[in-house]
Amino acid sequence: MPASLSTAFFTSFYKAVVRTTLFRFPPETVHHWAMAGLACGAVTRPMGLLCRESFPTLRRTLWGIEFPNPLGVAAGFDKDALAPLAWERLGFGYVELGTVTRHAQPGNPKPRIFRLPPQHGLINRMGFPNDGAAAMAARLGKLRGRGAWPSIPVGINIGKSKITPLEEAAADYVESFRLLRDYADYFVVNVSSPNTPGLRSLQGRDALLGILGPLQEENGRGAGKRKPIAVKIAPDLRDDELGPILDAIVEAGCDGVVATNTTVNKNAVPLKEEGGLSGLPLRARSTEVIAQVARHLGGRLPILGVGGIFTAEDAKEKLDAGATLLQAYTGFIYEGPAFARRVCAGLAKA
Repeated sequence: MPASLSTAFFTSFYKAVVRTTLFRFPPETVHHWAMAGLACGAVTRPMGLLCRESFPTLRRTLWGIEFPNPLGVAAGFDKDALAPLAWERLGFGYVELGTVTRHAQPGNPKPRIFRLPPQHGLINRMGFPNDGAAAMAARLGKLRGRGAWPSIPVGINIGKSKITPLEEAAADYVESFRLLRDYADYFVVNVSSPNTPGLRSLQGRDALLGILGPLQEENGRGAGKRKPIAVKIAPDLRDDELGPILDAIVEAGCDGVVATNTTVNKNAVPLKEEGGLSGLPLRARSTEVIAQVARHLGGRLPILGVGGIFTAEDAKEKLDAGATLLQAYTGFIYEGPAFARRVCAGLAKA
Protein backbone atom coordinates (compact mmCIF):
# COMPACT_ATOMS: atom_id res chain seq x y z
CA MET A 1 0.00 0.00 0.00
CA PRO A 2 1.45 3.45 -0.90
CA ALA A 3 2.52 5.53 2.09
CA SER A 4 -0.12 8.20 1.45
CA LEU A 5 -2.88 5.60 1.41
CA SER A 6 -1.62 3.86 4.53
CA THR A 7 -1.46 7.20 6.34
CA ALA A 8 -4.99 8.07 5.25
CA PHE A 9 -6.25 4.63 6.32
CA PHE A 10 -4.61 4.88 9.74
CA THR A 11 -5.95 8.40 10.29
CA SER A 12 -9.46 7.23 9.48
CA PHE A 13 -9.07 4.23 11.80
CA TYR A 14 -7.75 6.47 14.57
CA LYS A 15 -10.69 8.86 14.33
CA ALA A 16 -13.35 6.17 14.01
CA VAL A 17 -12.08 3.70 16.59
CA VAL A 18 -9.17 4.86 18.73
CA ARG A 19 -10.26 8.43 19.31
CA THR A 20 -13.87 7.44 19.85
CA THR A 21 -12.78 4.99 22.54
CA LEU A 22 -10.31 7.32 24.23
CA PHE A 23 -12.78 10.20 24.33
CA ARG A 24 -14.95 8.12 26.68
CA PHE A 25 -12.35 8.70 29.39
CA PRO A 26 -11.34 11.94 31.15
CA PRO A 27 -8.94 14.01 29.02
CA GLU A 28 -6.17 14.16 31.60
CA THR A 29 -6.33 10.40 32.17
CA VAL A 30 -5.93 9.82 28.43
CA HIS A 31 -3.03 12.27 28.34
CA HIS A 32 -1.19 10.32 31.05
CA TRP A 33 -1.80 7.10 29.13
CA ALA A 34 -0.48 8.68 25.95
CA MET A 35 2.63 10.02 27.66
CA ALA A 36 3.34 6.61 29.20
CA GLY A 37 3.04 4.99 25.78
CA LEU A 38 5.24 7.62 24.16
CA ALA A 39 7.86 7.38 26.90
CA CYS A 40 8.28 3.62 26.64
CA GLY A 41 8.08 3.57 22.84
CA ALA A 42 4.91 1.48 22.74
CA VAL A 43 3.36 4.06 20.43
CA THR A 44 6.32 5.50 18.60
CA ARG A 45 8.32 2.43 17.63
CA PRO A 46 5.60 0.83 15.49
CA MET A 47 4.24 4.19 14.37
CA GLY A 48 7.68 5.40 13.32
CA LEU A 49 7.58 3.17 10.27
CA LEU A 50 4.37 4.87 9.16
CA CYS A 51 4.70 8.41 10.42
CA ARG A 52 8.33 9.37 9.96
CA GLU A 53 9.32 10.61 6.53
CA SER A 54 11.90 13.04 5.24
CA PHE A 55 10.71 16.15 3.42
CA PRO A 56 13.87 17.87 2.12
CA THR A 57 12.00 20.84 0.67
CA LEU A 58 10.60 21.66 4.11
CA ARG A 59 13.94 22.00 5.89
CA ARG A 60 14.45 25.26 7.75
CA THR A 61 17.48 26.92 9.33
CA LEU A 62 16.67 29.31 12.14
CA TRP A 63 19.07 30.74 14.74
CA GLY A 64 21.75 28.56 13.17
CA ILE A 65 19.69 25.48 14.06
CA GLU A 66 18.60 22.94 11.43
CA PHE A 67 14.92 21.96 11.55
CA PRO A 68 14.04 18.93 9.35
CA ASN A 69 10.54 20.36 8.88
CA PRO A 70 8.70 23.40 10.29
CA LEU A 71 6.06 21.60 12.37
CA GLY A 72 6.85 21.18 16.05
CA VAL A 73 5.08 19.97 19.18
CA ALA A 74 3.79 22.94 21.16
CA ALA A 75 4.58 23.36 24.83
CA GLY A 76 2.06 21.76 27.12
CA PHE A 77 2.13 18.23 25.82
CA ASP A 78 5.47 17.00 27.18
CA LYS A 79 5.61 19.21 30.26
CA ASP A 80 8.25 17.21 32.14
CA ALA A 81 10.41 15.88 29.28
CA LEU A 82 9.04 12.38 29.76
CA ALA A 83 9.21 11.42 26.08
CA PRO A 84 11.66 13.69 24.23
CA LEU A 85 12.69 10.88 21.87
CA ALA A 86 9.14 10.16 20.75
CA TRP A 87 8.40 13.23 18.68
CA GLU A 88 10.89 12.76 15.87
CA ARG A 89 9.55 9.22 15.37
CA LEU A 90 6.10 10.70 14.85
CA GLY A 91 7.38 13.04 12.15
CA PHE A 92 7.66 16.33 14.03
CA GLY A 93 10.48 18.69 13.13
CA TYR A 94 11.14 19.80 16.69
CA VAL A 95 9.66 19.69 20.18
CA GLU A 96 9.09 22.38 22.80
CA LEU A 97 9.17 20.90 26.29
CA GLY A 98 7.39 22.48 29.27
CA THR A 99 5.98 24.78 30.39
CA VAL A 100 8.34 24.18 33.30
CA THR A 101 8.65 26.38 36.38
CA ARG A 102 11.42 26.95 38.89
CA HIS A 103 9.45 25.23 41.64
CA ALA A 104 7.56 21.96 41.29
CA GLN A 105 3.82 22.53 41.49
CA PRO A 106 0.62 20.48 41.18
CA GLY A 107 -1.28 22.95 39.00
CA ASN A 108 -4.92 23.86 39.39
CA PRO A 109 -7.61 21.57 40.85
CA LYS A 110 -9.11 18.88 38.62
CA PRO A 111 -11.00 18.61 36.34
CA ARG A 112 -8.99 21.10 34.29
CA ILE A 113 -9.23 19.92 30.68
CA PHE A 114 -12.49 19.92 28.72
CA ARG A 115 -13.09 18.61 25.20
CA LEU A 116 -15.23 20.30 22.57
CA PRO A 117 -15.50 17.56 19.90
CA PRO A 118 -18.04 19.29 17.62
CA GLN A 119 -15.80 22.37 17.49
CA HIS A 120 -12.52 20.40 17.51
CA GLY A 121 -11.31 22.36 20.50
CA LEU A 122 -10.07 22.07 24.07
CA ILE A 123 -10.37 24.25 27.13
CA ASN A 124 -7.66 23.85 29.74
CA ARG A 125 -6.88 25.52 33.04
CA MET A 126 -3.92 23.33 33.95
CA GLY A 127 -1.88 26.01 35.72
CA PHE A 128 1.57 24.66 34.78
CA PRO A 129 1.60 21.34 36.69
CA ASN A 130 5.20 20.08 36.49
CA ASP A 131 8.05 18.55 38.46
CA GLY A 132 10.16 21.73 38.40
CA ALA A 133 13.21 22.86 36.45
CA ALA A 134 15.73 20.90 38.52
CA ALA A 135 13.85 17.64 37.96
CA MET A 136 13.64 18.29 34.21
CA ALA A 137 17.37 19.04 34.11
CA ALA A 138 18.15 15.80 35.93
CA ARG A 139 15.93 13.82 33.56
CA LEU A 140 17.49 15.34 30.46
CA GLY A 141 20.96 14.91 31.94
CA LYS A 142 20.40 11.18 32.36
CA LEU A 143 19.09 10.94 28.80
CA ARG A 144 22.14 12.67 27.37
CA GLY A 145 24.42 10.67 29.65
CA ARG A 146 23.35 7.45 28.01
CA GLY A 147 23.77 8.89 24.52
CA ALA A 148 20.05 8.93 23.70
CA TRP A 149 19.37 12.47 22.54
CA PRO A 150 16.75 13.61 19.98
CA SER A 151 18.01 14.30 16.48
CA ILE A 152 15.49 17.14 16.18
CA PRO A 153 15.86 20.52 17.92
CA VAL A 154 14.63 20.78 21.51
CA GLY A 155 13.08 23.95 22.87
CA ILE A 156 12.17 24.56 26.50
CA ASN A 157 9.27 26.77 27.55
CA ILE A 158 9.69 28.41 30.97
CA GLY A 159 7.02 30.01 33.15
CA LYS A 160 6.55 31.61 36.54
CA SER A 161 5.81 29.46 39.59
CA LYS A 162 2.44 30.16 41.13
CA ILE A 163 3.98 30.72 44.59
CA THR A 164 6.40 33.33 43.27
CA PRO A 165 5.18 36.93 43.62
CA LEU A 166 4.93 38.85 40.36
CA GLU A 167 7.63 41.28 41.50
CA GLU A 168 10.05 38.33 41.86
CA ALA A 169 9.17 36.72 38.53
CA ALA A 170 12.51 37.58 36.90
CA ALA A 171 14.44 35.46 39.40
CA ASP A 172 12.13 32.52 38.66
CA TYR A 173 12.73 32.67 34.92
CA VAL A 174 16.48 33.19 35.34
CA GLU A 175 16.87 30.19 37.63
CA SER A 176 14.92 27.89 35.32
CA PHE A 177 17.03 29.11 32.41
CA ARG A 178 20.26 28.55 34.34
CA LEU A 179 19.29 25.00 35.27
CA LEU A 180 18.21 24.03 31.76
CA ARG A 181 20.37 26.04 29.37
CA ASP A 182 22.64 23.08 28.54
CA TYR A 183 19.68 21.02 27.32
CA ALA A 184 17.81 23.44 25.07
CA ASP A 185 18.45 24.62 21.54
CA TYR A 186 16.20 27.59 22.28
CA PHE A 187 13.97 28.93 25.07
CA VAL A 188 10.49 30.43 25.15
CA VAL A 189 9.39 32.81 27.89
CA ASN A 190 5.74 32.13 28.70
CA VAL A 191 4.04 35.26 30.03
CA SER A 192 0.72 34.62 28.30
CA SER A 193 -0.97 31.61 29.86
CA PRO A 194 -4.39 32.60 31.25
CA ASN A 195 -4.20 29.96 33.97
CA THR A 196 -1.64 31.42 36.39
CA PRO A 197 -3.02 34.41 38.34
CA GLY A 198 -1.55 37.69 37.12
CA LEU A 199 0.80 36.11 34.60
CA ARG A 200 -0.55 37.99 31.59
CA SER A 201 0.18 41.28 33.35
CA LEU A 202 3.86 40.46 32.71
CA GLN A 203 3.25 41.13 29.01
CA GLY A 204 3.25 44.88 29.71
CA ARG A 205 6.33 46.68 28.40
CA ASP A 206 7.98 47.53 31.74
CA ALA A 207 7.19 44.18 33.35
CA LEU A 208 8.41 42.33 30.28
CA LEU A 209 11.70 44.23 30.16
CA GLY A 210 12.08 43.54 33.86
CA ILE A 211 12.09 39.82 33.09
CA LEU A 212 13.93 39.79 29.79
CA GLY A 213 16.76 42.06 30.93
CA PRO A 214 18.03 39.76 33.73
CA LEU A 215 17.36 36.73 31.54
CA GLN A 216 19.55 38.12 28.77
CA GLU A 217 22.25 39.00 31.30
CA GLU A 218 22.28 35.37 32.43
CA ASN A 219 22.25 34.28 28.79
CA GLY A 220 25.45 36.23 28.15
CA ARG A 221 27.35 34.82 31.13
CA GLY A 222 29.79 31.94 31.08
CA ALA A 223 31.54 30.14 28.29
CA GLY A 224 28.41 28.47 26.93
CA LYS A 225 26.91 29.50 23.62
CA ARG A 226 24.15 32.10 23.87
CA LYS A 227 20.69 30.55 23.51
CA PRO A 228 17.94 32.03 21.32
CA ILE A 229 15.09 33.34 23.46
CA ALA A 230 11.55 33.87 22.12
CA VAL A 231 8.49 35.25 23.91
CA LYS A 232 5.03 33.65 23.72
CA ILE A 233 2.17 36.14 23.46
CA ALA A 234 -1.59 35.91 23.99
CA PRO A 235 -4.15 36.12 21.18
CA ASP A 236 -6.32 38.43 23.27
CA LEU A 237 -4.10 41.51 23.10
CA ARG A 238 -5.65 44.67 21.71
CA ASP A 239 -3.98 46.29 18.72
CA ASP A 240 -2.76 49.17 20.87
CA GLU A 241 -1.18 46.69 23.32
CA LEU A 242 0.57 44.52 20.76
CA GLY A 243 2.97 47.09 19.33
CA PRO A 244 4.59 48.15 22.63
CA ILE A 245 4.99 44.51 23.65
CA LEU A 246 6.72 43.64 20.38
CA ASP A 247 8.94 46.70 20.68
CA ALA A 248 9.95 45.57 24.18
CA ILE A 249 10.80 42.10 22.87
CA VAL A 250 13.03 43.66 20.20
CA GLU A 251 14.56 46.12 22.69
CA ALA A 252 15.46 43.26 25.02
CA GLY A 253 17.42 41.55 22.25
CA CYS A 254 15.13 38.55 21.99
CA ASP A 255 15.18 36.23 19.01
CA GLY A 256 11.57 35.47 18.16
CA VAL A 257 7.87 35.62 18.96
CA VAL A 258 5.55 32.65 19.52
CA ALA A 259 2.03 33.56 18.41
CA THR A 260 -0.18 32.54 20.07
CA ASN A 261 -1.12 31.02 23.40
CA THR A 262 -4.70 29.93 24.16
CA THR A 263 -7.57 32.43 24.19
CA VAL A 264 -9.98 33.37 26.95
CA ASN A 265 -12.56 34.40 24.32
CA LYS A 266 -15.15 31.63 24.13
CA ASN A 267 -17.75 33.33 21.96
CA ALA A 268 -17.30 30.65 19.29
CA VAL A 269 -18.01 27.67 21.56
CA PRO A 270 -20.95 26.62 23.78
CA LEU A 271 -18.84 25.62 26.78
CA LYS A 272 -17.78 28.53 28.98
CA GLU A 273 -15.48 26.76 31.43
CA GLU A 274 -12.73 28.93 32.85
CA GLY A 275 -9.40 28.46 31.09
CA GLY A 276 -7.74 28.85 27.72
CA LEU A 277 -9.39 27.70 24.49
CA SER A 278 -7.30 25.98 21.80
CA GLY A 279 -7.92 24.12 18.56
CA LEU A 280 -9.95 25.09 15.51
CA PRO A 281 -11.87 27.90 17.25
CA LEU A 282 -8.52 29.67 17.74
CA ARG A 283 -7.23 29.21 14.19
CA ALA A 284 -8.45 32.45 12.58
CA ARG A 285 -7.50 34.71 15.49
CA SER A 286 -4.05 33.14 15.79
CA THR A 287 -3.39 33.68 12.10
CA GLU A 288 -4.63 37.26 12.38
CA VAL A 289 -2.20 37.95 15.23
CA ILE A 290 0.66 36.36 13.28
CA ALA A 291 -0.05 38.71 10.38
CA GLN A 292 -0.18 41.72 12.74
CA VAL A 293 3.10 40.70 14.37
CA ALA A 294 4.74 40.22 10.97
CA ARG A 295 3.63 43.66 9.80
CA HIS A 296 4.87 45.37 12.95
CA LEU A 297 8.22 43.58 13.09
CA GLY A 298 8.91 43.92 9.39
CA GLY A 299 11.22 40.91 9.36
CA ARG A 300 13.22 41.90 12.45
CA LEU A 301 12.33 38.68 14.29
CA PRO A 302 11.00 35.27 13.21
CA ILE A 303 7.54 34.12 14.27
CA LEU A 304 6.57 30.66 15.49
CA GLY A 305 2.92 30.22 14.59
CA VAL A 306 0.61 28.10 16.73
CA GLY A 307 -3.15 27.84 17.12
CA GLY A 308 -5.68 25.66 15.31
CA ILE A 309 -3.45 23.75 12.89
CA PHE A 310 -5.25 20.59 11.77
CA THR A 311 -4.41 20.36 8.06
CA ALA A 312 -1.69 21.34 5.61
CA GLU A 313 -3.95 24.19 4.49
CA ASP A 314 -4.08 25.51 8.07
CA ALA A 315 -0.29 25.29 8.26
CA LYS A 316 0.22 27.07 4.94
CA GLU A 317 -2.16 29.82 6.04
CA LYS A 318 0.10 30.60 8.98
CA LEU A 319 3.27 30.43 6.90
CA ASP A 320 1.72 32.80 4.38
CA ALA A 321 0.77 35.16 7.24
CA GLY A 322 4.42 35.42 8.25
CA ALA A 323 5.35 32.41 10.40
CA THR A 324 8.73 30.74 9.93
CA LEU A 325 8.03 27.70 12.10
CA LEU A 326 4.78 26.12 13.31
CA GLN A 327 3.56 24.30 16.40
CA ALA A 328 0.57 22.09 17.13
CA TYR A 329 -1.07 20.48 20.16
CA THR A 330 -4.84 20.13 19.87
CA GLY A 331 -4.66 19.12 16.20
CA PHE A 332 -2.39 16.22 17.16
CA ILE A 333 -4.93 15.04 19.75
CA TYR A 334 -7.83 15.11 17.31
CA GLU A 335 -5.99 13.85 14.21
CA GLY A 336 -3.77 11.16 15.73
CA PRO A 337 -0.19 9.87 15.43
CA ALA A 338 -0.01 10.34 11.64
CA PHE A 339 -0.83 14.04 12.01
CA ALA A 340 2.65 15.50 11.50
CA ARG A 341 3.45 13.38 8.46
CA ARG A 342 0.11 14.21 6.84
CA VAL A 343 0.55 17.96 7.38
CA CYS A 344 4.13 17.91 6.14
CA ALA A 345 3.21 15.82 3.09
CA GLY A 346 0.58 18.38 2.21
CA LEU A 347 2.98 21.28 2.69
CA ALA A 348 5.57 19.58 0.51
CA LYS A 349 3.04 19.41 -2.31
CA ALA A 350 1.81 22.99 -1.91
